[in-house]
Amino acid sequence: MSTVMDMDERYNPFTGKRIVPGLDDAVPTAAALGLEPPRFCEQCGRRMIVQVSPDGWWAKCSRHGVIDSKSLEHR
Repeated sequence: MSTVMDMDERYNPFTGKRIVPGLDDAVPTAAALGLEPPRFCEQCGRRMIVQVSPDGWWAKCSRHGVIDSKSLEHR
C-alpha cells in the first residue's frame, strides 16, 4: 500500500530543503536580493536545469516543467 504525499508540502527553491512551518530556513543573500534563480523545484525538491541569460533565466524540473523569470515578473 502506497502512502499519499501531502499536497501542501513545499521546498525551498534555493536550498532544496523541505519547508517546515514554524522553522526559519536561511535564504542565500543573492537569492534574497533577487540576483539568483531558483535551483530546486518548489513542488518536489528536485534539482532543476537552469539557464541564465542577460535578459533573464529559465529553470526546468523533470517532473513539473519549466518556469522562467518572465512568468514570475523578474525581467
